[in-house]
Amino acid sequence: MNAGFTTIDYAIFVAYAILIVGLGLWLSRTKKGEEKDSKDYFLAGGTLSWWAIGASLIAANISAEHFIGMSGSGFRIGLGIAAYEWIGALSLIVVAKFLLPQMIDHKIFTMPQLAKERYGSGVSFFFSFFWLLVYVFVNLTSVAWLGALAMEQILNIPREYGVPGLLIFAGIYSIYGGLKAVAWTDVLQVVFLIGGGLITAWFALDAVAGDSGNAIDGFGMLLTKIREVPSDLHFNMIIDEKLNPAVFKDLPGMAVILGAMWLTNFGYWGFNQYIIQKGLAAKNLAEAKKGLIFAGYLKILIPIIVIVPGITAYVLFNHPDMQHTLSGLHGTIERADDAYPWLLRNFAPNGIRGLAFAALVAAVVSSLASMLNSTSTIFTLDIYKELINKNSTERQLVKVGRLTALAALFIAMFAAKPLLGGLDQAFQYIQEYTGFIYPGVVVVFGMGVLWRRATNRAALWTTILTIPLGIAMKVALPDLPFIIRMGYVCMILITFAVFLTLTDKNQVKAEPLDAKTTKKLIKAGWAFSVLAVVTLFAGIVWGTTLFDNNLIHLGFNSIFMLTFLLTFLAIIMFTNANSATKDAKSYTVDLKLFETDNNFFFGAMGIVVIIATLYAYFW
Repeated sequence: MNAGFTTIDYAIFVAYAILIVGLGLWLSRTKKGEEKDSKDYFLAGGTLSWWAIGASLIAANISAEHFIGMSGSGFRIGLGIAAYEWIGALSLIVVAKFLLPQMIDHKIFTMPQLAKERYGSGVSFFFSFFWLLVYVFVNLTSVAWLGALAMEQILNIPREYGVPGLLIFAGIYSIYGGLKAVAWTDVLQVVFLIGGGLITAWFALDAVAGDSGNAIDGFGMLLTKIREVPSDLHFNMIIDEKLNPAVFKDLPGMAVILGAMWLTNFGYWGFNQYIIQKGLAAKNLAEAKKGLIFAGYLKILIPIIVIVPGITAYVLFNHPDMQHTLSGLHGTIERADDAYPWLLRNFAPNGIRGLAFAALVAAVVSSLASMLNSTSTIFTLDIYKELINKNSTERQLVKVGRLTALAALFIAMFAAKPLLGGLDQAFQYIQEYTGFIYPGVVVVFGMGVLWRRATNRAALWTTILTIPLGIAMKVALPDLPFIIRMGYVCMILITFAVFLTLTDKNQVKAEPLDAKTTKKLIKAGWAFSVLAVVTLFAGIVWGTTLFDNNLIHLGFNSIFMLTFLLTFLAIIMFTNANSATKDAKSYTVDLKLFETDNNFFFGAMGIVVIIATLYAYFW
């Protein structure tokens, strides 16, 4: 079965494939007699403009884990899963203003390089090892597997062929051309994936409305039919454990706003190599900041593209009034991740089906290409160059980078089925298992960028404890939602990091800061202190069983992680301002790096207002 694909559908998809590969190879070319150096290959020569950065960030971010995995979570859970996207958009503002400027100012290529420059080779090696494992065995495998699942559902291509096919497709131009080929093809990919995704969502909603209305009417019907059932939370952003304990375990109420959802997003958008690499490749800091704000607006659209179709499939399958629409349709939804392919094969018209399928494949291929490039970047620059061949030439580095990407491609090809074959919602698998490292990533890299006193000893032990502590917490509290569990791990790691830093005698004399900088840091310290006290008080009242009116069933106990995070920031601000000592490898406190213009302010506020409005309506 080919889901009704016509000649025009095949033609559109083949044209897309030829266009992407051709563009990637054309961008990969070099002038006669010239060779790529490592900056050209791994950072696109530092030439990316804001719109290319924003588009490439979203193209790398949106993949099969969204079109298939998040749509599946939309089918099973509902709009609440959009918290990952909307909190992500807010996180991009913080990354653009406070984290990325330090990295660009210090000419960072990779996150392990930052760890080595700031702390030492031990921390760098651990994170190189962590990221390589995550990229190959979680990211590459899951994206390729979910993309192959879609191809099987839509075109009846067996997954055994789909996985290697997608990986090879992504590898053709990314392995040869490096980040430049990946980033500039992403600009075109994002047009396909957002345009095709919106079109699929439109026709799915149009099917709900039937002959009596259009897609907008269909969305209204969707909202009405779900809200007819009080216990149905498919259009709720905040999940109540009393109403649906199973969904609460994946999205524990207010923890998505108050808790470790922020860790996931800061770790992903701020310190994840295959994402932040796009910002590091900017032609200058101003372009990088604008690119991240642009990406924030694109993030707001993602739930419309992938989650609403999943909810649509849920209503069509489960609401008695809609059962008649299923007659004569191809296939069924046996597990949640089948939802998007089922919609695409049944509701997208001729021609549009080919475009929408191209959008789905564009999402998969662009993410795979970014992951392959970042895997090769970390291994080549942080392991090969630092530990194996310190005198390697630029030509050798590019060659090793290509071979590493090729090796990662083949490992992922064979590991995908054993790791993901039996899962119902692969998106939750990705979030939970990357969640084992994000608390440590945020603490170690966050204090490395922002805290003058953070030491190698504190960073190394925090890094070493991260995964064992996460595993121990999962074993000890298996029924605790993993988002809250991540928050508890982060609280312990912050405590260790602060204690080990403040008791470390291996410090050097700190140069005094100017009066203006000191005043601003102290003012920020008091602001964080006040917020920490407020959140602590709120947590005691509503996040514990000490009072009858507690909101633990809404996950309010997650606010204690926010208390720890705010206290951590207060300590950083006060010690940066007043401490007579610092770590020998610390970064200079230069508040000018954090300055932004009015365009940045209004752009950021636009994101905040839109997301606040969405949360208010769908609370």
